Amino acid sequence: MIRQLRTCLVCLPLMLAPLALHAQESTPDALVKGVTEDVLTVLREDKALQSGDQRKAMTLIEEKIGPHFDFTRMTSLAVGQGWRQAGPEQREALTREFRTLLMRTYANALTSYRNQTVSYKPSTQAGADGAALVRTQINQPGGHPIAVDYRLAKNAGTWKVFDVSVDNVSLVTNYRTSFANELAKGGPDGLIRTLQEKNRGVASPPGKGGQA
Repeated sequence: MIRQLRTCLVCLPLMLAPLALHAQESTPDALVKGVTEDVLTVLREDKALQSGDQRKAMTLIEEKIGPHFDFTRMTSLAVGQGWRQAGPEQREALTREFRTLLMRTYANALTSYRNQTVSYKPSTQAGADGAALVRTQINQPGGHPIAVDYRLAKNAGTWKVFDVSVDNVSLVTNYRTSFANELAKGGPDGLIRTLQEKNRGVASPPGKGGQA
């Protein structure tokens, strides 16, 4: 399931790059739409990204996406009950490694852009829990469309993404299943080691240029 989800993640960076340009958008769906159009423009024009420049993709994502995700909340949701077992330093390490894994996965996906387009569906505004759901659809040339939904909540007055669902499969819920197995075997430290190993593997994907 994780592998299938990562395949779908090829489309996620279309939605999530330069968020800083739209920090003042009043609603989550307006933010996502504005971001999408900017990213599509960059991907269509940047030949280095199209040719698989991992270093450039990583720099773009770190600068434009990272500051607009609530990685602490994402990590706590993905780790689940194990989050309560972890001490402050372990929580910091878990968040750091999970963030690195997601950012490098997005960087790999970003260079796989092949003329996908995005359409927008009616979004659900913030409810009692303060979260908002933004629904989109990735249209792939010659392929089936992929539903990509974003859950956002305000953190220090700014909308931030804390979960992504691809074809109704939640990113954090999906990771929670595999993380639970690692936690059962080795506790928080075991999960940290597993994430570190995964990150070393993701850092140097075969057959790509400009590796970080």
